[in-house]
Amino acid sequence: MDRRHLALFVAVVDHEGFSAAADALGLAQPTVSVAVATLERELGMPLLQRLPRGVRPTAAGAALVEPARAVLRDFAVVESVAAAMQGLHGGSLDVVAIPTLTHELAELVGRFRALHPAVTVRCADPGVQSIESLVRSGACDLGLGEVPEDVTGLTCTPLGAQPFLLALPPGSAVPAALADLAFVATPVGTSSRAMLEEAVPDPVVVVETAQREALVPLVVAGAGAALLPEPLARQAAGLGARVLPTTPAVTRPFALLQRVGPLAPAAAAFVAAAVGVSHVTALPAVGGHA
Repeated sequence: MDRRHLALFVAVVDHEGFSAAADALGLAQPTVSVAVATLERELGMPLLQRLPRGVRPTAAGAALVEPARAVLRDFAVVESVAAAMQGLHGGSLDVVAIPTLTHELAELVGRFRALHPAVTVRCADPGVQSIESLVRSGACDLGLGEVPEDVTGLTCTPLGAQPFLLALPPGSAVPAALADLAFVATPVGTSSRAMLEEAVPDPVVVVETAQREALVPLVVAGAGAALLPEPLARQAAGLGARVLPTTPAVTRPFALLQRVGPLAPAAAAFVAAAVGVSHVTALPAVGGHA
């Protein structure tokens, strides 16, 4: 089985078509078609269903996608190890993080790039997929998020705890309890909503938005209160919102997730840099108790 054939098969799946995959890779469309057909012939089964517009994996193709990604990632590890014999003078690193850890990810990437400026870092958006699934499959080298309930196939390195603060519309009085507030929040199933529901059982949510970047403007506009990661809460404070710590404190432990087994040198160096700057952030005294 040819590694290149696997890579082109995965590209066709990702781009949902032979022509789109060929364009993305800078190849002729027949080259991609022949590679996939050769792989199908070697395996003795069709992997893609050709549709009038695009393709979709057959049952066999769908089952092959994630193992193929893992194989390709392992090949990349081998190549990176060879390149690392002369140091980290190039290559790339794919890291994915839950959206509310964007600030923490930026700090870690900045630290890593200062140490290894020749390595290109790609920060992936998890979309509807979980961080752990993207790391397990090999789609990403590392993930930054909460420690999942199922850690099978993963190594989790705790890095610290992210504080959440209460942001209130400008001029708001200090509430007696969080349960007295009307909240703006992300939808049920998101990590931020889970944090809110853990701190406030059955919260009153008056505005729900899937756009996390809308939370601060909504609070500042008076739409409701919000539990926000500290960087966002500070942003809200700068725009006039009243920001307070909660009692008890609301924090979220977070960790760096990696596949069990050897890491590519760039990924290993990122882990080392991350552990070197790991911390547990204490809630600042910004006045009052919620």
